[in-house]
Amino acid sequence: MHLAKKGLRVLGIAESFTSRDTSVLAGVVMRKDFRIDGIAFHRITVGGMDATEGVISLYRNLDREDINLIMISGSLIAWYNIIDPVTVGRETGRPVVSVTYEESGGLKDEISRHFPGDTVRLDRYCRLGERQPYLLPNGHTIFLRCEGISNQDAGRLCRDLILDGRIPEPLRIARLAARGTMQFLSCVK
Repeated sequence: MHLAKKGLRVLGIAESFTSRDTSVLAGVVMRKDFRIDGIAFHRITVGGMDATEGVISLYRNLDREDINLIMISGSLIAWYNIIDPVTVGRETGRPVVSVTYEESGGLKDEISRHFPGDTVRLDRYCRLGERQPYLLPNGHTIFLRCEGISNQDAGRLCRDLILDGRIPEPLRIARLAARGTMQFLSCVK
């Protein structure tokens, strides 16, 4: 993967949920020159264990061989529905970068409190490993979990995909799309 290439394509994935049932995943294919050339959606369960499969399905439904990297807005989405980046990377053949924005002491205790006895969920969380900070030139720090790409390369790619603030554009647009779709679905029920 050539990080400097303008045509490099990132699949940015973010989610939105307003109920205790369903979350919408939105995936935006964006070139490094900020051109959007694909979008897809998928549903997952709030508080479920299907986020990894949802990300893989979203990628496969796009049926795009030109996607170079998958970027996800966090590894814990939809109320502790945990994405396994190793499985996503293995199943898609693409590097995976999970991006978050706040420091945290970890969520092990919160998971145990909300899901007592759920050792599968807790084990999946523990296997994620530590997030690595990356200081952006604008003074913001982002936190990365990477699979199939170095933290430095992932950080440089995030830096190159940020127009303002600290959120890479593929994730910002995916989040807007997920929110808009969730709002629409709430209206048509």
